[in-house]
Amino acid sequence: MNQEKRPLRIWLGITLAAAILVRIALLVGYAPVPYGDSASYRRLSRSVLNHFERYDGTRTPGYPVFLAIVGSDERVWLVQMVMGLAITLLFFYIAWRLSGKAWLAGLAGLAHSLSLGQLFFEANLLTETLTTFLIILALAGVLLLQKGSPAKPPSPLLALTIGLFSALALITRPLFIYLPFIALFFILLAGLKPGTIKPLDPKRWLFNLLVFLVPVALILGGWVTFIHSRFGDWGLTTMTGYHLVQHTGGFFEYAPDEYAVIRDTYLRYRDAHIAQFGTQTNTIWDAIPELSKVSGLNFYDLSRTLAHISTGLILEHPELYLRNVLKGWWYFWFAPVYWSPEALRIPALAAPIQWLVNVQRILAAGFNLFFVITSLLWMFQEAKQFFIKRRTPAGTALANRGEAAQPTFAPFLWYLAASIWIASILQSMLDHGDNPRFLVPLQSTVILWGLWYLGQAAPHWIQNIKERRLFQKR
Repeated sequence: MNQEKRPLRIWLGITLAAAILVRIALLVGYAPVPYGDSASYRRLSRSVLNHFERYDGTRTPGYPVFLAIVGSDERVWLVQMVMGLAITLLFFYIAWRLSGKAWLAGLAGLAHSLSLGQLFFEANLLTETLTTFLIILALAGVLLLQKGSPAKPPSPLLALTIGLFSALALITRPLFIYLPFIALFFILLAGLKPGTIKPLDPKRWLFNLLVFLVPVALILGGWVTFIHSRFGDWGLTTMTGYHLVQHTGGFFEYAPDEYAVIRDTYLRYRDAHIAQFGTQTNTIWDAIPELSKVSGLNFYDLSRTLAHISTGLILEHPELYLRNVLKGWWYFWFAPVYWSPEALRIPALAAPIQWLVNVQRILAAGFNLFFVITSLLWMFQEAKQFFIKRRTPAGTALANRGEAAQPTFAPFLWYLAASIWIASILQSMLDHGDNPRFLVPLQSTVILWGLWYLGQAAPHWIQNIKERRLFQKR
């Protein structure tokens, strides 16, 4: 038994040592980096400490609460590095559970810790590391649903944990509002008799549903109620109109004449922004003060008005909107690395680090393309096999009797693939700004999929090559 566990211990030791060393190097040679969004998170964290007085609703409270609890920028950096270590170990565990291969688990853990895109974000005062941490905790919870026998329903504590972490992920980054809903589906699925829609234990199945929904309802419902009671909006933030203009700003000249003062002011800012940056993206953030002045609308009323204008433009010009959606979806997979050469304590390292960044971006983009292709193929094959089994009398009989019920990771893989695919589509439908950044919390998950797929497929490829060579020799 010890001999069998030796490779696992070796790879775990290598992964953990590398994860610690790169973070020590980062701590010694880098500094915390504030970005454009950091100041607003800090401002809102002060509001949190003041019992949410003057909380303006521009952002969900997940990261501001985190900043309020942790404190200074240096402490935030240290805590985010600890989270990075935990994420690394969670990826190691998930990959090992999926494949049973120690080397693949090691590669999954190392892929996260040695990714400069992930590592530098631990020093950035932004939401990505915390979001990644919460997403991977929910992901590990869904994996544990498949750990036991399919004839045994999951524990209520596990259902509660998945509900809590998925809800915290959405309240940190609103893009992930879908996570609790797809997690709920797999929790309910895990409590059914194999091949049927009947619960194994109806009382426990219902109890799991309730304990899952408690944190989701308290966190999501509580926050939406707060936004509505204070600002009159139904949503996670008060910024809906501004985000939609990121889409419709490209064809804002089609806005109705009744909004001419808003339309013409925005177009003037848009033209100046395009002349300077070559794109209209993010024009709205510079235009807000004057738009508010010329329209006589406050920040919140302006957002609602822009949401109304943008909704009308999307309905009238769906082809222009869909073009932006497709472009944003394509940008989503660009694998960015956010870092600051000025934060290096040894400036001479800037050039070699930039070279590594470029290499890693190419590798990550390759994994992204590999995910898009292989996940579609895998989902098609899984759906095909499902319908074949349901249509075949023998397969249906086996499913009904539960004779073929074996522990399977297919539900987890569906959750994994769905989490990435929904994010890729939803982010582009809601915003058209810094789309590549939306992938950052899921980038290591995409690589996890690629490693798992390669680990599953490689033995078959090698066997095929051997058989072809053997055939050629004959």
